[in-house]
Amino acid sequence: VRALALSVVVGVLTLVITAAVQMRPLLASLATTKVSNTVTRIVSEAVYEAIEDGEIRYDGLVTFEKDETGQITAVRSNMAAFNHLQADILDTILTRIDQVSARELSIPVGTLTGFSLLAGRGPRISVRMESVGSSEANFHNEFVSAGINQTKHSLYLNVIADISIVMPSRTENFAVTTDILVCECVLVGEVPDVYLQGDIFGNHSGLVP
Repeated sequence: VRALALSVVVGVLTLVITAAVQMRPLLASLATTKVSNTVTRIVSEAVYEAIEDGEIRYDGLVTFEKDETGQITAVRSNMAAFNHLQADILDTILTRIDQVSARELSIPVGTLTGFSLLAGRGPRISVRMESVGSSEANFHNEFVSAGINQTKHSLYLNVIADISIVMPSRTENFAVTTDILVCECVLVGEVPDVYLQGDIFGNHSGLVP
């Protein structure tokens, strides 16, 4: 009887260990997806809140220079405003990332089985994420033709959040990149030559046909 009981225990432990090993890649995949979605949501909310609060305004970030006929000859960036916004928004994002609870990111064991009836059920495996200091936020621009004699100037905020996911017996490090349109303006009239002043746009100059 003891031998039979011991065999059963060994068999159960073997199954549990085998299942755990097989589930590890799936756990890592699900955790990465869940964390990526959470970080993207946090970034979007931080940017949209800044827009709603009036912190991000096109006329506060960009100014035009015109000639005597009223034609735009240059677009200049407000470097101080850009730098301030980048620092503030990134600080908000990193703070909120660190405030996400392990419970919010935890994954039910039933979900790892692959059976739809068990999805979302059973004990939860703890997943925790931490922000890494190398995260960054940068503005960049895009000029696109918007019709006859019109050019659309769009400003985007690109956020790269370096994240560390801590799971049972495993840690994953990866970056979540989010690109969000923060404001735009349609420039009407001839815009033969637009000079972008400052590295905030990723280049020093660009021509708009």
